[in-house]
Amino acid sequence: MSRCATNKEAWQLLFKEYNIIEEVNQKGYFKITAKDINEYREARLMTKFDNSSNLPEIFKKNKLSILPITSNSYMIARFQLYKKFEKIEEQEIIKINFPEYIESLDYNNITSESLAINCAYITKILEHFLEEELVPTISGKMGSGNFEFKVNTNADKYINVHVQNSRIEIDGGYEGINSFTLIEAKNVISDDFIVRQLYYPYRLWKSKINKPVRSLYIVYSNDIFNIYEYKFEHEGDYSSIKFVKSKRYSIESTQIDLQDIEKIFKNINEFIDEPKVAFPQADSFNRVINLCELLFSGAKNKNQITENYAFDERQTNYYTDAGRYLGLINKHKDKSNIVFTLTEEGRRILKLKYKQRQLELVKLILKHKVFFNYLQLYLEKLERPTVSETIQIMKKSNLYNVKKESTYIRRSSTIRGWIEWILDLTNI
Repeated sequence: MSRCATNKEAWQLLFKEYNIIEEVNQKGYFKITAKDINEYREARLMTKFDNSSNLPEIFKKNKLSILPITSNSYMIARFQLYKKFEKIEEQEIIKINFPEYIESLDYNNITSESLAINCAYITKILEHFLEEELVPTISGKMGSGNFEFKVNTNADKYINVHVQNSRIEIDGGYEGINSFTLIEAKNVISDDFIVRQLYYPYRLWKSKINKPVRSLYIVYSNDIFNIYEYKFEHEGDYSSIKFVKSKRYSIESTQIDLQDIEKIFKNINEFIDEPKVAFPQADSFNRVINLCELLFSGAKNKNQITENYAFDERQTNYYTDAGRYLGLINKHKDKSNIVFTLTEEGRRILKLKYKQRQLELVKLILKHKVFFNYLQLYLEKLERPTVSETIQIMKKSNLYNVKKESTYIRRSSTIRGWIEWILDLTNI
């Protein structure tokens, strides 16, 4: 049997071979082994869905998701496994100093989750957030131990799950006098996360120690540490997760004033011609930056971006097109794959320190007449332009291949999102 190139193809074949949907409809769940999955594609790749957007289409269509229950088997059901992140972009960013004596870690070049955690520890970001002194104690792969729990489903009914020594990986464990903290870290921005990455480690260590076990989720992007704390109100209830608090930290100064934006605005004397690229439908400019960060380490094809970086297929198209629109990303064909890389301009900008990088990105945006005119109207009115006003600006800006009224309406949200990203830099 030939192996499948994508999760989407492999899961479609597995669903057909094992009548998975029918089994779930009859019993409420379906169990499958890694051996069965490996017949079509490596199970490790086929079952790692850190965000709901990563789920293959057949899972989304049937409101299904998957949990590991042993070291080599999984359970598929209509679980509610994901939690949306709280919106914290408007929170004040706390400035933290980097120790001058540290030479072996370059905080300007944090390329992995482990480096981000190390940086958060040595700068005492973790101690500031947790409000106690810490020492690192555990990390890495380990068995989950045996435990039972219940989890809610899309039908608002609970399913009982029994886990027997499933494999887990803990990014960091830090102990203080009063508590023990488990950390999951990512360098990818997403709308939600799979609670399992906090819950399984929590259950393992709750059974091992007497101290309270705290759970942190750290998202490091664009030189900002976004830290979220969660708790489980009931130990045996996966779905009892609750948000506790959040903070944002940076090692570099993030102070950008309205005068900095006005200076760029006033110095733009000519606009660039609209590129022959689909006008962006990518509302979150932070995710445009995050995609560029991911490409900084090397070329990625379309499937790699879709399966690993919290995008579905359409979002991959939208956000890579947004990067191409700004001249940050190149697209080319390599054999049978569509491949994306950073342009020289993109690499230059990402190497800059925080403030200069943001201002260079602001300049790239405002060199497009449609964004400049929207911001100009925003500042004149001292309030957000209406959708109708935004569409009028768009129609006068010679946008590439935007003709339908419905397309103008959808794309208008990108203009609003990017300009509000600019204004949020100044904490207005």
